[in-house]
Amino acid sequence: MISPAEKLRALLSQDTCHVMPCCWDGLSAKMIADAGFKFTFMSGFAVSASRIGAPDTGLISFGEMLDQGRNICAATPIPVIGDGDTGYGNALNVRRTVEMYARAGFAAVMIEDQVTPKRCGHTKGKLVVDRDEALNRIKAAVDTRDAGADIMILARTDARHGHGLEEAIERGKGFSDLGADILFVEAPQTEDEMANITREVPGIHMANLVEGGATPMLSRTELHQLGYRFAAYPLTLLSAAMKAISEALSDLREDEHPGDILLEFDELRRIVGFDDYYSAEEKYSDRRV
Repeated sequence: MISPAEKLRALLSQDTCHVMPCCWDGLSAKMIADAGFKFTFMSGFAVSASRIGAPDTGLISFGEMLDQGRNICAATPIPVIGDGDTGYGNALNVRRTVEMYARAGFAAVMIEDQVTPKRCGHTKGKLVVDRDEALNRIKAAVDTRDAGADIMILARTDARHGHGLEEAIERGKGFSDLGADILFVEAPQTEDEMANITREVPGIHMANLVEGGATPMLSRTELHQLGYRFAAYPLTLLSAAMKAISEALSDLREDEHPGDILLEFDELRRIVGFDDYYSAEEKYSDRRV
């Protein structure tokens, strides 16, 4: 059987830029796969918002993220990249995070260089650790992969925010030299900056497109031309779902029924999995003990 990491490696070897909508629970992950997308990402922002109703500012724990990840990976056949934040401590904590994410079924884990508690990449208050500590985190992650954890390493730097593009690129180069599988320089502010990143740092690059964020919202074709292999949309689905919920609540408050934005009941049941359940149930319906 091909592992999630092997599936993701094969996809990222293709000369294209994949679109990667991000999920936060089993249902959103299922819907992404059903829509034909090849892989997804468990967004820390979205998990923190949906699971504990709090911002992505280091409030959610490693155990909560790991538990959410197990459910997500079990709910979908496509590879899932997991947000591993800072690794939840020192280099040994990073090793444990990578090992446990691999056991949970993730295809890749993202480790970043922010201080603890971390911040969402496109919000205020971000600080990063010094370069040596950042490199040690990625070295620990790569060592764990090389010791047998079947998982890819996505190395992220947020240094662009407080230290400039040059420092972010140097960190990216260091991550690449250490053997990170995927590189992610967060929040470049122009197309020229994005082109500089992919030109200067060898490896597979991820773009992160946040509506209203610092990075230009480019098309898949434009991103491919700039050297990106895939683009994450971490908040698009969550924002759409929250808007629909808000509109439905407003209608109900005004004693109206929000029919126009609702799925047909049959479609809702299909997506959740009732049709598949009933088909499987029929296999055993006539059996006698």
